[in-house]
Amino acid sequence: MQQDLAHDLNHVLRVVKSAKALCAKEGACLEVVLPAAYLHDCFSFPKNHPDRARSSHIAAEKAVEFLASIGYPSEYFEAIHHAIVAHSFSANIKPETVEAQIVQDADRLDALGAIGIARCIQVSSGLGVGLYDAEDPFSENRELNDRQYTIDHFYTKLFKLKDKMNTRSAIEEAEKRTNYMKQYLKQLGSEI
Repeated sequence: MQQDLAHDLNHVLRVVKSAKALCAKEGACLEVVLPAAYLHDCFSFPKNHPDRARSSHIAAEKAVEFLASIGYPSEYFEAIHHAIVAHSFSANIKPETVEAQIVQDADRLDALGAIGIARCIQVSSGLGVGLYDAEDPFSENRELNDRQYTIDHFYTKLFKLKDKMNTRSAIEEAEKRTNYMKQYLKQLGSEI
């Protein structure tokens, strides 16, 4: 169930692509990573919903039900379920397997870089959040408030993601994408 344009089919396809690449580099089980990546957002409450943190639990249940209905090998269900539950930032669940780490990393990588900037703006626009505070765009003399300003979300969450990556391959990619976002903010600052 799509809630916003930032969580569309293209998001899923990018997460799958990243997850496959990370899986190959990290030597993980593709039979777990691939279905978990494809189905990680098969259910999602809106970003501003009070039960947002439960989205990944519901998605995991629906994913396993679907996989059972198509005859997918049941020995992978527990690992797939865990990978989907643990992918969510809101759920705040530690990924216990390399496969779960990969799905979480792939999803978080999609919040960084050029696509991450675009997705952040899409989500914020959908929630009626402004781009920046005209008086203090980079929160030098005010509290950060990403419910009011999109750019604040870079500081409250997005720039912290690189330090929350699990796998070496994702850490390296997150560094590149985060640096790109910082350059974007420098350019934005020069324009405003």
